[in-house]
Amino acid sequence: MLVLGVDPGSRVTGYGLIEKKNTLLTPVHHGQISFPGKMPFYDRIYGIFQKMVEVMDRYRPVEMAMEDLFYAKNVKSSLKLGHARGAVLIAAVQCGVKIFEYSPLEIKKSVVGYGRATKEQVNAMVQRILHLDAKPALDTSDALAAAICHLNWSRYAGLLAGETKKG
Repeated sequence: MLVLGVDPGSRVTGYGLIEKKNTLLTPVHHGQISFPGKMPFYDRIYGIFQKMVEVMDRYRPVEMAMEDLFYAKNVKSSLKLGHARGAVLIAAVQCGVKIFEYSPLEIKKSVVGYGRATKEQVNAMVQRILHLDAKPALDTSDALAAAICHLNWSRYAGLLAGETKKG
């Protein structure tokens, strides 16, 4: 199964595709979507949508994982993040990709084993889990972490479903 992880942001949106065959996780492609800071906000949001559609059309992921909304102190930043998330969500719906959301705590716990891990700790563990030669950018590693979390969770959910069917 091919899963797309996304870490949306209005300035930088990280993404990463991971394929799972049996128990092996293989990174397929990852990167960032970014625009010049002087670019109008609405153009950046539309650009995120367009780039995400391109990635989804090219790689055809089955499912997408991303961070669920969280409460931030800065209302303006939260609104901008919400717009970026919306662009990614609409791209997934348009491309027929199933959407799954996880809390930051769930993602960090799944990858690092500790829900209050730093971005740098997540980055190091993503590099180790996926056997990457170099550490990806922080936004990219957060996106890959979301995909890893989903693949771990779906494996666990599959085991529970199997136990339910047997019992």
